Amino acid sequence: MDIRNCKNCNKMFNYIGKPICPTCEKLLEDKFQEVKKYVKEHPEAPITMVAEENDVSVNQIKRWVRQERLAFSDASMVGLECEKCGAMIKTGRFCDNCKTTMTNNLASAIKKKPEPVVEPRQKESARMRFLDNR
Repeated sequence: MDIRNCKNCNKMFNYIGKPICPTCEKLLEDKFQEVKKYVKEHPEAPITMVAEENDVSVNQIKRWVRQERLAFSDASMVGLECEKCGAMIKTGRFCDNCKTTMTNNLASAIKKKPEPVVEPRQKESARMRFLDNR
């Protein structure tokens, strides 16, 4: 059993992959639902306004966008930079062009090598062979 302190409230909890306790995780999920609803109702609101109105940090909103849990509409002026080329995107970490390029690079890197051609064995003669027993 791995026991750690929560990053938010500093309480001890049984660690199962997330650095925050179940209570803080529930509160964070509730905040996420509020932000998601606010973004739907106010699609053109800047990210700072969304953060202030919902009492959430701008970094947390950016984290949700990078995780592709939250996306801004095309009408919104909010956008993040692609981590590879710097193009403006509405959700995720990479733009469509960079995703395509990385996918193609990965596919070509793991492309199967052709199987070697095995030459058929020559038939041995039907003669009987003996070992020299001296």
